[in-house]
Amino acid sequence: MAKPSEKRLAHFRDMVAYDQAILGFGTSLAGMDEVGRGPLFGNVVTACVIMPADPLYEWIDDSKKLSAKKREEMYERIMETALYVGIGQATPEEIDKMNILNATKLAMERAAEKAPATMCIVDAVRDLYLPFPIMPVIKGDSTSYNVAAASIVAKVTRDRQMAEYGKLYPQYGLERNMGYGTAEHIAALKKYGPAPEHRRSFIRNFIQEDVTE
Repeated sequence: MAKPSEKRLAHFRDMVAYDQAILGFGTSLAGMDEVGRGPLFGNVVTACVIMPADPLYEWIDDSKKLSAKKREEMYERIMETALYVGIGQATPEEIDKMNILNATKLAMERAAEKAPATMCIVDAVRDLYLPFPIMPVIKGDSTSYNVAAASIVAKVTRDRQMAEYGKLYPQYGLERNMGYGTAEHIAALKKYGPAPEHRRSFIRNFIQEDVTE
């Protein structure tokens, strides 16, 4: 594996030091992040991760800063070595019923409910019902090593879902747009109508449909 640049290595060390300064590292400290709050299609996906005390993988970073290939590689490494990985999801129906923020919170609670943590750093979200305190951090996925790992797990999990949905519904280009409202996606939505996994509360501006049913 190629070595990261010195700039990336310095950032990696900063993320590790941030976590170590909070509680010490390892089994007591979890990180949590989400992906999929903005798309028109599919679940919102969250991950809660506890990495080992000895930071192993210098490429772990905010998932948005990594290529798809590097995310997949780090996902496999994280799943092999993490002390805990929990994945939580909320469906389009739940999103339509309770709004995206509350659905994200529900997904996070599902991801973290069995985590053996004494604290969890969460990317921005507050007011979760968990058996341990949380610490909301703006841009946590580029601040905390554990949150960065969680961002990778959540992103790869959802991207894989969208690739499978792309095979089921090829007209929407989901494997390319990941469910977001691109011009291609919106044009297909207007032409073919929605799939069952579209978020009705998100597509009301694009198609005429009763979203209260």
